[in-house]
Amino acid sequence: MGEGSGISSYEDYTRKSGNYDKTRRPVGTEISVGCFAHAGASLGTPLDRMEILDAGCGTGNYSLAMLDHVGRVAAVDLNPGMLRVASEKLAGAEAEGRVSFETARIDELPFEDGRFDGVMINQVLHHLPDDPARGFPEHRRVFRELARVLKPGGALVVNTCSQEQLLHGYWHYGLIRAAADALRSRYAPLDELAEILADCGFELRGRFAPTDAAVQGESYLDPRGPLREEWRDGDSVWSLADEDSLEHALVRIRDLDERGELESYVARNDALRPSIGQVTVIYASKG
Repeated sequence: MGEGSGISSYEDYTRKSGNYDKTRRPVGTEISVGCFAHAGASLGTPLDRMEILDAGCGTGNYSLAMLDHVGRVAAVDLNPGMLRVASEKLAGAEAEGRVSFETARIDELPFEDGRFDGVMINQVLHHLPDDPARGFPEHRRVFRELARVLKPGGALVVNTCSQEQLLHGYWHYGLIRAAADALRSRYAPLDELAEILADCGFELRGRFAPTDAAVQGESYLDPRGPLREEWRDGDSVWSLADEDSLEHALVRIRDLDERGELESYVARNDALRPSIGQVTVIYASKG
């Protein structure tokens, strides 16, 4: 993503890789496991023998969660800071040969055709330097490459966000509305994403929205969280806010806090999240 498909087009993850794991949590992994198990049954490959590609692995949170269930994970990212954190986190599994790391673009993968039983791409697509007006051509380029390295019948799991989730699933987005709107424009609407997947050779199997967790874990509901840089580093929306917008948001939080209204502000703006969730997991298979 970004200057190449693997580095964000707007977020400096090399700088933020050290803080990312302080709040970020893998959400939806139990759904992903179920999708891979379903595909494995069709492939005749038990879940614990499946080889999965983690496309845009970041700091390896999803790879780590998946290693409890599958046979092997190949983790790919173009950001050296993120890969370094991932490699350190998964050093034991790497030594055992259960995970490997590659520095590569996700639209030009260093793997042969039909290698993987499954592919997961978690909260990556919105970092692509894409053009919604032209039908998200970079999304299409990435999906075609993922289809290339998947076995026929293999599973593709896409962890993304719906437009509704981006509007109502994150209490702090109202503090930086212009940045939140800019972020939302980077996410393909779910129906359009389904059409793109079909155009790229995938068959949609299901769409799921886990509602029992937040991507920033327990720290998500910290009303003073945005005042701390390490908290903001857990959500790339803050990188789309200019200095004036950021300062305005921080001033507003302090003002709400001084008036004793901060907790009620969070509760009011988080009211829909428990019913709609923050992420959507899409399951598709290669035709």
